[in-house]
Amino acid sequence: MFGITMAESGGEFSPPGPNSFDFGAVPLFTVGEYAVTKPVVQLLLGALVVFVFFYAATRRASMVPGRMQFAGEAAYGMVRNSIARDIIGSHDYRKFVPYLVTLFFFLLVNNAFASIPLIQFPTFSRASMAYALAALSWVVYNAVGIRKHGFVGYLKLQSVPSGVTPLMYPLLVPLEFFSNILVRPVTLALRLFANMFAGHLLLILFSTGGLFLIEYGGIGYIAGPLAWVLAIAISFLELLVQFLQAYVFTLLNAMYISGPLADEH
Repeated sequence: MFGITMAESGGEFSPPGPNSFDFGAVPLFTVGEYAVTKPVVQLLLGALVVFVFFYAATRRASMVPGRMQFAGEAAYGMVRNSIARDIIGSHDYRKFVPYLVTLFFFLLVNNAFASIPLIQFPTFSRASMAYALAALSWVVYNAVGIRKHGFVGYLKLQSVPSGVTPLMYPLLVPLEFFSNILVRPVTLALRLFANMFAGHLLLILFSTGGLFLIEYGGIGYIAGPLAWVLAIAISFLELLVQFLQAYVFTLLNAMYISGPLADEH
């Protein structure tokens, strides 16, 4: 369930580590030599959950919304107003709302899998998943900038700081290019991955460590239950982190999109 790595060997505790995040192939989703792992299944499930929710919220839309329509409108409006419109601006934000809404709720559902019984694994605690999503974001916001300014114009916008004497260009241009073009997707993915990874690792540590302490006996009869109390507290903290990471990832996407667009106004 947690990817437990605790092993009692000579009375020693084997702490969890990166191998706790490795999963074998899911039998029902293995075709020949091609294997599908649990995180991949969760990505597909997350996309399905988001689609079903918004389809159910809009398929019988009316002037007087029911509970499902009201929930869908509130969820859509939160991203539309507090992220897309406020960050990108009222002139250009509408065309990016579907992307940002999908991105936010896809992230939120996959993060929330960490707290759902029988799943209990955050999809984006696997670095490859986080970097793939960041790569998609990189393509989107760079495509927006190139479309607005052209390839050369966009590179100039991102690499040549305004209000700086040309004598500083040899120093600042490579730094700006490295920061705005190359590093952004790395930091975008790393922030999401590291938070999901660390939170899940702490849950494994306190859960399995509490069990080990109780089995060890002695002071462990007191320390073990305390470790489980901490695991419960961290679980509630993770609920907040799951939402914040989805929000921050989407917010930064909106900021990156707004950069070249704001220059036009």
